Amino acid sequence: AVPSDEIRWWRDAPSGPAGSAPWAVEEQLRACARQMLLAGALATRARAGYYGARHRRAAAALLESVLVGSATGGGRLTAFVPVDTGRQLPVRLHQALYAAREAIDYQRATGGMDAFDGAVEAGVSRELTEALITLVRGTEGARIAVEWAPAAGVPEDCVAGVEPVEFSPGDLPVLREAGARFLREEPSVPVRITGTVVRMRRSGPRGEGSVRLRVIAGAEVPHVRITLDEEDYRIAGHAHLVGLPVRLHGRLESRGGFRRLTGASGVAPVQVEEAERDRLMKSLQENLDWFEEACTGEDDD
Repeated sequence: AVPSDEIRWWRDAPSGPAGSAPWAVEEQLRACARQMLLAGALATRARAGYYGARHRRAAAALLESVLVGSATGGGRLTAFVPVDTGRQLPVRLHQALYAAREAIDYQRATGGMDAFDGAVEAGVSRELTEALITLVRGTEGARIAVEWAPAAGVPEDCVAGVEPVEFSPGDLPVLREAGARFLREEPSVPVRITGTVVRMRRSGPRGEGSVRLRVIAGAEVPHVRITLDEEDYRIAGHAHLVGLPVRLHGRLESRGGFRRLTGASGVAPVQVEEAERDRLMKSLQENLDWFEEACTGEDDD
């Protein structure tokens, strides 16, 4: 068997009359676990208070080898992370959970949110606070622990045999405040993006229009939407018709999850290898009816 680190979750259900069906409770716990694993995987890619659409593809790829077991009675669940795929996920999540716990304790003792700024470097983000809120809400408390694979030893900067990290309903207001702070303060990012046009819309035959690009390089998001002036819109449309991607500058806006580029300038076609151009042209031909109608109507995306 492949050595695996184990990430374990416990939820303490409130006592009283029977509530949701056991299968629903188990599925909810699995959803909480997947949400937290994604937050940890994002933190292995970069440090940010809010990721939005950034790094999702790479994070999802990292989670492909993770096996999430079946939830057992009593609100327990274990995920198995193979050591041979890299231990960065459990290490980062382990450090982020402790940093979140310390930041919450600091806020509850002093009223200050400053500790959350430093916690970002340990992997804390809005995505993690949202995962913790989902895990704790509706319970009397929740715990998370990481158990290192004995055959692989304890990773550097980690210790063995530590107690699970505990979170309670009393932590929820602080977690919500921290998540809102991360969302509010995450800056927009200047980028130079290369991408292929996948959708164009404008209200008439002239003037500015909205373009959607599939990102090839320059930003860790799959797609962006941009409003272009008439000339840049024409350049983007022509590049698409001849099977070429475009390159442009702008700011990837944090508002909306880094899905929109503002202040776009310098739109220009990019030469690509013949095989890639043929592929782009085939894609255009398959969507020719859409492209012929692209100058009118509203973007329905």
